[in-house]
Amino acid sequence: MEQNMLEYNTQLTQLILPEYGRNVHQMVDYCMHIEDRDERNHCAYTIIDIMDNMFPENRGEAEYKRKLWDHLAIMSGFQLDVDYPYEIVRVENLDSTPHPINYQLEPIKFRHYGKIIERMIERAAEYPEGDEREALIMVLANHMKKIIYLISKEDVEDAKIFRDLAYYSHGRINLDPETHHLFTFTENDKDKPASGKKKKKK
Repeated sequence: MEQNMLEYNTQLTQLILPEYGRNVHQMVDYCMHIEDRDERNHCAYTIIDIMDNMFPENRGEAEYKRKLWDHLAIMSGFQLDVDYPYEIVRVENLDSTPHPINYQLEPIKFRHYGKIIERMIERAAEYPEGDEREALIMVLANHMKKIIYLISKEDVEDAKIFRDLAYYSHGRINLDPETHHLFTFTENDKDKPASGKKKKKK
């Protein structure tokens, strides 16, 4: 297991803002590929909320919210086309690295998922019932399954992911393996983004 983790880490691209972790960077990448502008805007605000919840101790700082939106733009390589609530920093104005956000280490229930996934699940569990909540949960579930595959190179059963979702959400998210189906990942799929769509039963 440790050898696979080491091999996996050497294949990862360098993070633009490592303090936010790889999962947030992947969420930004996912957001960039959403075609509907309203949905893309909503996704961007959700990511900002997640970034904000990572560093609650910094909320009293001047221009804190603007910094978060600047960081979102930077993580997207200034390619994320959304309705920014602030005038974001320009590429030519970046002198070196963006102002860092201080963060504290917190205990993680399942280290392979990371703290950001925990917070994303908590956020999804608070959504009202409906298609939007269902789509977000399926995106998270597919991403969790992909994380395990990248570590172990073995496809995990959907039921395992659904149990982890129920555990993280304190029973507020319950998916039935008979009606919900996640991707089956293979070696050729390791670089593809996870989808929130359900597979149809054959």
